Amino acid sequence: MPERLLYTMTPRLRAHRDEGDRVQIWHGLDDVPRADAGPCVVAIGKFDGVHRGHARVLAKARAYADERDLPMYVVTFHPHPAAVLRPEIAPRMIGSLADRLERLAANGADAVLVVPFTLELAAVTAEQATRAVLAEALQAKVVVVGADFRFGSGAAGDVTMLRLMGAAYGFIVHAVELQTDEVDKYSSTRVRELLGVGDVATAATILGRPYAVTGPVIRGEQRGRDLGFPTANLEIPDELAAPLDGVYAGWLVDGADRYPAAISVGDNPTFVGASHRVEAYVLDRTDLDLYGKKVSVEFVEWIRDMLPFEGIEPLIEAMNGDVEDARRILAR
Repeated sequence: MPERLLYTMTPRLRAHRDEGDRVQIWHGLDDVPRADAGPCVVAIGKFDGVHRGHARVLAKARAYADERDLPMYVVTFHPHPAAVLRPEIAPRMIGSLADRLERLAANGADAVLVVPFTLELAAVTAEQATRAVLAEALQAKVVVVGADFRFGSGAAGDVTMLRLMGAAYGFIVHAVELQTDEVDKYSSTRVRELLGVGDVATAATILGRPYAVTGPVIRGEQRGRDLGFPTANLEIPDELAAPLDGVYAGWLVDGADRYPAAISVGDNPTFVGASHRVEAYVLDRTDLDLYGKKVSVEFVEWIRDMLPFEGIEPLIEAMNGDVEDARRILAR
């Protein structure tokens, strides 16, 4: 049974909420308290990364909820449908489920329904899903989705079909136009592509924040400490996206503390047997004890490729250059 999670609203987007209000997380329809779940406003989507396009959908749902004095619920799915239907091509996620839930809470959700995506669910028709989730479980009055929303078996349902079913079940549907820039629409796929080429700066403009890796600091080989550059080492789970191997400028965030950092991603090719990870050197600090702490490493800008060096001296020279480049970038 999944752990039941509660998240404090930060920031609280409804002024009338009392201090300490919590966001309920429902893991499947059986978790939904049918007696008092609705009526409500519902936003639906995968929301991988909760980027700026997703934020527009959530903001519209929050506005409808406030206008009608109704709670705003989010329906999302885990794992990614492709991980079940075609695992060989399943995308790596931009963030963990826990990160997604926190960001949905911060964008105004009063509760989040996490629908477990299974082969059985994939066979459910659009009409069956609408009746079970929106009409019966949540008693939705307004449903907000992206303009390209698809649902039901074979992704046969679209916004037009959802509106027809809304008329039958007593809810209205608002489709939010996709957010774009001069290149393309904002999407989780595009963020993954940008990370894959090391363009963390453009990825941040779509996400609305720097891309970050979060996790406990693990003990590495301590080569950086021996070279005068002690690093906080984080492993990247296989299911999560990661920036292209290389060196970046960014920040290490430890609770309320935020430190400028030079960050490397990958296997250090100068040393045989080095493991693939994120290593963050906090500029000009050798006194931090971060082992075991949960921290976030935020990526701001690409500096260079991950390169092999002929010995320690050229490596140290390059690392000094990386530190100065990071200092210059972050000073902007």
